[in-house]
Amino acid sequence: MTAPKQGTNRERVYAELRRQIVTLALAPGASLSENELAAQLSVSRTPVRESLILLADEGLVQIFPKLGSFVARIDPERVADAQFIREAIELANIPQAVERADRAAIAELRALIAAQRETTDVNTFFELDEQFHRCLLATGGHANAWRTVVAAKAHLDRARRLGMLSESSIQSLTDEHAAIVDAVDGGDGDKATAALRDHLRKVFTDIEKIRSRSPELFADGATARPTRRVVAVWQ
Repeated sequence: MTAPKQGTNRERVYAELRRQIVTLALAPGASLSENELAAQLSVSRTPVRESLILLADEGLVQIFPKLGSFVARIDPERVADAQFIREAIELANIPQAVERADRAAIAELRALIAAQRETTDVNTFFELDEQFHRCLLATGGHANAWRTVVAAKAHLDRARRLGMLSESSIQSLTDEHAAIVDAVDGGDGDKATAALRDHLRKVFTDIEKIRSRSPELFADGATARPTRRVVAVWQ
């Protein structure tokens, strides 16, 4: 999939719609009206239509002839694929992180954890979580690998955000971050790897809990056709 050229209306619309989908501002299953989106974003229908096609290529939007366009429901298989890529990269980094970690790196990681403990806002925590994992990769000398992780995880991020919708979930994730840093700081690569693996795989437990409560947020088959209604999220 080729991203739209920077600076064009299509680039702006694509980036904004993708952001809204990944952050769940546009809920899984929600209908997408080209006219309404064009009015909201102050553009013509053309960049909206082109952006929806690009997002469909990513599996974030579904387009049904004569029915309309919809935000794709969360597909556990796509989440698993993204998790596979993320886990392979981040776990491979741990031995180097343990070897290279110095006082400055550990202090930065602990500062991020302290900031996480101070917030109950999902969006704020999500950004701090991203910074934590990027910093952990940088500690191992693989900061540039974060770009590969980010490129792979749009579907995963939607599932992760669903799992961060309570204060207890944020606290639990923060505790897991602390356990990872404690192990890295203590020079225990096996313990750090196990802690990080369990932390990253928590998303699958979250998915099953949320799916049992809100099955309408998840894909139930490649041929499933949505209905024109807005799906409420996590209320």
